[in-house]
Formats: sequence, structure tokens, C-alpha cells
Amino acid sequence: MEEKQLKKSIITVLGKDAVGIIAKVCTYLANNNINILDINQTITGGYLNMMMIVESEEIIKTFPDMSAELEQIGEEIGVKIQAQHEDIFEMMHRI
Repeated sequence: MEEKQLKKSIITVLGKDAVGIIAKVCTYLANNNINILDINQTITGGYLNMMMIVESEEIIKTFPDMSAELEQIGEEIGVKIQAQHEDIFEMMHRI
């Protein structure tokens, strides 16, 4: 069964910093009606660490499709992109 709504999800981007990484990810999200609720990024020693909280009420694709496409974008631009449902992310990072 296809999802009709994307609940809050966490997208992380890790890798060597380069021009256009954030633009590429944000363009993909905008083209798929995915809203960025919060974004935090740091660059340390030339490496980018970005975390985004996103959601959409009019999701065009299923979560697995979105996740796979973001991973593919990451491979194309030389970074690791991972998407997780918010509840899974919270369970993994619970103390």
C-alpha cells in the first residue's frame, strides 16, 4: 500500500564539502513537495555534516522511493545521504 503522507523524517548528509551539495538536496525535496522544517549544518575540516527535518502532506513518492533516490543523489555527488522516519531515528538515538 502506498503512503499518502510523509510523516516527519530525518535526512542526514555526510561527506567532503563541495559547491552545490545543499542545492542539489534542496532541489530534490522541493521538486517532490517535501518541506524542510529545520536544517542544521556544520563544516569541520572540509567535511559537511548536515541534518534536516522534513515532512510533506502531498508526497509524490513513497518513503522507500524517496530514500533510494536521495542515496543515489549522494552517490552522484560524492556524499552519503540517509533518510529515516522520525520515530526510527528517535528510537536509535534514545539513551
